[in-house]
Amino acid sequence: MYRQGDVLIVPVDEEAVAPHVAVAPRERRDARGRLVLALGEVTGHAHAVVGPGDLVREPGPFGPLLLHLPQGGRVVHEEHAAIALPKGWFRVIRQREYVPGSVRIVAD
Repeated sequence: MYRQGDVLIVPVDEEAVAPHVAVAPRERRDARGRLVLALGEVTGHAHAVVGPGDLVREPGPFGPLLLHLPQGGRVVHEEHAAIALPKGWFRVIRQREYVPGSVRIVAD
C-alpha cells in the first residue's frame, strides 16, 4: 500500500480487475501529460502519475479509480515526496470524512 496525503494507492492482482475495465473509458491526461489522481480544490496542486499508463474511473459518487502502470511510474505532488510504483494494477482511493448524515471527499 502507498499513501500520499489524502490518496491511498492499493495494489490489485490482475485477476481481480473486472472484465469491463478493458473496454471502459480512460481518464484524459492533464496539460502537463500527467494522470491526475486527485486535484486539490484549495491549493490547485495535484496528486498525479507520470509515466505510461491508464486511469479508469469506476461508476458512483465515490467510485474508485483503477490505475494500470505497465512499466511502473511515479506519483508526484508539489508538497509531498514522489512515490515510485512498480508495474501493475492499483486501486486509488480518496480519503473520506464523515459529516453527520453524509460522507464527503477530503479536500487539501
